[in-house]
Amino acid sequence: MLGIHLCKRFYKWPTKINEIKKLYNPISTVSLNQVLNTTSPNLPTEPTKIKGWIKNIRNQKNISFIEVNDGSDLGGIQVVGNKDAFHQLKHGACVEVEGSLVMSQGKTQQVEMQLQSVKQIGECPEDYPLQPKYHTMEFLREIAHFRSRSNTFGAMFRIRNQASMSIHKYFQKSGFVWVHTPTITASDCEGGGEQFQIKHVPSPDLPPPSNLQAGQEHHFFGQPAYLTVSGQLEAEIYALSHSRVYTFGPTFRAERSNTTRHLAEFYMIEPEMAFIQQADNVDIAEDFLKSIMRDVMENCREDLEFFDKKVDPQLLVRLNKALDRPFVRLTYTEALEILTKQQEVVFENPIKWGDDLQREHERFLTKKYDDVPVFVTLWPKSIKPFYMRENQENPLLVDNMDLLVPDIGELIGGSIREERYPQLLNRIKELKMDEETYQWYIELRKFGSAPHGGFGLGFERFLQYLTGMKNIRDVIPIPRHQNYCKF
Repeated sequence: MLGIHLCKRFYKWPTKINEIKKLYNPISTVSLNQVLNTTSPNLPTEPTKIKGWIKNIRNQKNISFIEVNDGSDLGGIQVVGNKDAFHQLKHGACVEVEGSLVMSQGKTQQVEMQLQSVKQIGECPEDYPLQPKYHTMEFLREIAHFRSRSNTFGAMFRIRNQASMSIHKYFQKSGFVWVHTPTITASDCEGGGEQFQIKHVPSPDLPPPSNLQAGQEHHFFGQPAYLTVSGQLEAEIYALSHSRVYTFGPTFRAERSNTTRHLAEFYMIEPEMAFIQQADNVDIAEDFLKSIMRDVMENCREDLEFFDKKVDPQLLVRLNKALDRPFVRLTYTEALEILTKQQEVVFENPIKWGDDLQREHERFLTKKYDDVPVFVTLWPKSIKPFYMRENQENPLLVDNMDLLVPDIGELIGGSIREERYPQLLNRIKELKMDEETYQWYIELRKFGSAPHGGFGLGFERFLQYLTGMKNIRDVIPIPRHQNYCKF
């Protein structure tokens, strides 16, 4: 079944099943989410068709039950038939059921179906790996092509969908323009060098290019090209013509980090804004994050309660705390003072001024402030990328911020960009970067430059924070990481 799951805040919902059918004609079936949110006076009098997958089968002496789910809701619908109605069906089979919707006598759902007919669309043999029992996350990662049918991953990807739509809604309402930045790039935004280089695989039936010298490497684009690590630099082009823009797309990093926090392919949200200052950037980041959290909590309450019950019993307490309180704001120097003066724990990685924060330091800071997110601002220039603006009062610092959240660590990183032509050029020379590669970026400062800044949010880490999931590989549909590239 095509489950159409609409955001209640985007659209006015029809009040009756018949109206829903008319609205989405020629689709003859409705989603379970629509059915399960229908109240008694609005139940249709004519038979209703539902298509989905069998999640459970129960047989009693004179009656049988199946639970059918189409992915649009956490709970399936209970379909009640006679004792032989489902005897040829197996768990996991795809079916079309037709019957009368009635108010359920049970406590777990409002509506159930009294069966009139059932048709098997796709059979499911008994060796189906996703049986109705508890499965570990490790096992579900091994069958990633089936894990979306589990309750955990069904809930996860409804939340992922809602968060995506909420992000677009926030920016569109705030006057931003969505920019599609390139996936293939010649530059390295972060300067870390952990990139995937693109290689052209020529057809063996075609001769090599005529201008290629013996032993010379052929570059399809005429120069080395890479998968992007960030859309920020390209977004700056459009911020300096459209004032407020954002990107939302895949990014790639060839980090050899086999951890619960790293992926080779992940999604980034990167707003870029002209005419803002450091305080504006921090304020917007907090407002943005809280807005998305509220939207998801309002529209995915049942799914979040599932994660609160099954994954992290403190999840909703922590999310509500973040919404109800202002985020903590510390400078890097203030954070270092807290970390070096505290007597509560002995860090594995001692820290001094000029060092980057390690995960244990990030965790300590968020715990100190009762799991409320913490902004750390004004970091040492020496450990931050070339494009960050030098602080006017202290040239050893840059106007930037990182947002730390419980368990995850850094969730957002942002800065005011260096918009002054001489300063940017000097910084690139100081770091011995290739001026020619970044010539276009430098020229943005030469012709009609303007103060601007922005931040990046790692979408998968944000989903970990929203759901309490411990492994980042469990919040993306098909993960990509070192030694793994199936499908």
